[in-house]
Amino acid sequence: MTAVLRAEGLGKRYGKHWALTDCTLDIPTGHVVGLVGPNGAGKTTLLNLACGQLPPTAGGITVLGGRPGGSPAQLAKVGYVAQDTPTYAGLSVAEHLKLGARLNPGWDDALARHRIERLGLRPSSRAGKLSGGQRAQLALTLGLAKRPELLILDEPVAALDPLARREFLQGLMEAAVEQQLSVVLSSHLVSDLERVCDYLIVLVDSKVQVAGELEKLLATHHRLTGPRRDPARLPADQHVISASHTDRQSTLLVRTQAPIHDPAWTVGQISLEDLVLAYMSKPADTHRRPTLEVQR
Repeated sequence: MTAVLRAEGLGKRYGKHWALTDCTLDIPTGHVVGLVGPNGAGKTTLLNLACGQLPPTAGGITVLGGRPGGSPAQLAKVGYVAQDTPTYAGLSVAEHLKLGARLNPGWDDALARHRIERLGLRPSSRAGKLSGGQRAQLALTLGLAKRPELLILDEPVAALDPLARREFLQGLMEAAVEQQLSVVLSSHLVSDLERVCDYLIVLVDSKVQVAGELEKLLATHHRLTGPRRDPARLPADQHVISASHTDRQSTLLVRTQAPIHDPAWTVGQISLEDLVLAYMSKPADTHRRPTLEVQR
């Protein structure tokens, strides 16, 4: 099966500053992927490289088996909604749809008009007069009506209120199912990722800290609480992601495929937020470093 996105040693430099370095990634098709990481991790740069807006400085990237932006056919495969959900303030909703039809050979006008009608957007309304949630929905409509195979969204709901976020994400999920889309969604809002994503990537300092199907990641990560212990004394298959200690107690987040039988530990489940924060945080001072393996 063709990967929806594959990067190998990918890097992007602006002058002397590297915005992305040595990024290696392999995302399978058919998922709604949550891309998360701290500011400056390289998420937006990676997404701009993936949609062909930037050329790489180092390494390589392919999207749906081709070079991003390498041909009109390749461009038609990818829809993109940028961080500020861009629309043209002086154009009406109807004029946005006309522009989309002229720029995209695979444009689905019926889909676009049906979404606009269902959202209650008046075709004559100018984008500059719409609310933030309405502009985001208009931008999503333009991306979906292009009929892409991959839809990339960079923090599309960051500035929206909770109700507008929920409506946007609900529309995204409905479209992903109806159109059988692969989606890559960058967000700082873990609750949003938990609501819509089935695949997770944590990117820190351009490096993939963990990647895999969300259900499997949560099933193979555990919180261990028990008497204070040196993490280096754990079995070799228990990879320590984070550790904290008091005088008497240790709390570890570990990754393992095997059952944990040590009766000294109380084993607890973790949330998606626990998982993300553990990989985003600086590793604790343990003898065993966190694993950086990418789950294929």
